[in-house]
Amino acid sequence: MNRKTSKEWLGLMIGNSRLHWAYFQGENLRQTWDTRHLEKVVNPLRLFDDYLLGDLSLTLPLIVASVVPSQTKLWQTYQKFYLIKLEDIPLNNLYSTIGIDRALAAFGAGEMYHFPCLVIDAGTALTLTGIDSDRSFIGGAILPGLKLQFNSLSTKTAALPNIQLPQKLGDRWANNTENAIISGILYTVLSGIQTFIDDWLIKYPESKIILTGGDAENLYNYFKQDNYEQWENLIVDQNLIFWGMRSLGFSGFDI
Repeated sequence: MNRKTSKEWLGLMIGNSRLHWAYFQGENLRQTWDTRHLEKVVNPLRLFDDYLLGDLSLTLPLIVASVVPSQTKLWQTYQKFYLIKLEDIPLNNLYSTIGIDRALAAFGAGEMYHFPCLVIDAGTALTLTGIDSDRSFIGGAILPGLKLQFNSLSTKTAALPNIQLPQKLGDRWANNTENAIISGILYTVLSGIQTFIDDWLIKYPESKIILTGGDAENLYNYFKQDNYEQWENLIVDQNLIFWGMRSLGFSGFDI
């Protein structure tokens, strides 16, 4: 793709829970939105009617990254379908089974905020991904996401309630079951992430720390409420994956 072009294109990240969309005019991101997973093949433009003004051509390029193969198949009949593969992402030392979402988000973070960078993706799974100044993957961690942790207690036990992700962190020492669950999950997760951040900044003190994913704002607010000393240096950016798509330039794609 000519980097100076003003062509319109769509980015689609097929995540574990939802479809994440982006509408670009050239390099300019115009709009993002989420939709549910599909159960059958549909005209993709039907999904856009409620989100974009005007008509989109059926030939609009669709650039896709996916962690759900069954959902990917639904889009492969689209006229201008392009699937991003791990080998397309110009980062070094990526292991073969790393999620394309993690790799794209880390690449996008570095392109937007410079390398080195640490990306904390608070989605269905909560992941940490570290990239050094040479664009090499250093390592990371994966654990169940915040909502998944709350849901697991209610679905795997007979008496514990299903609790929605709270707006406030609450007291550490809780005096009822609901608050005890909130305290146990949130303070444990926050403390764990803080140790990763602190250790990363010892190694890469100039690094940016970027939060992304559906629960990124909540996570940022929890850090703030907990008076974490690094909270003012945290960046929230929900579009890291799309910055990664944009920065690829679609080398090798005939659009």
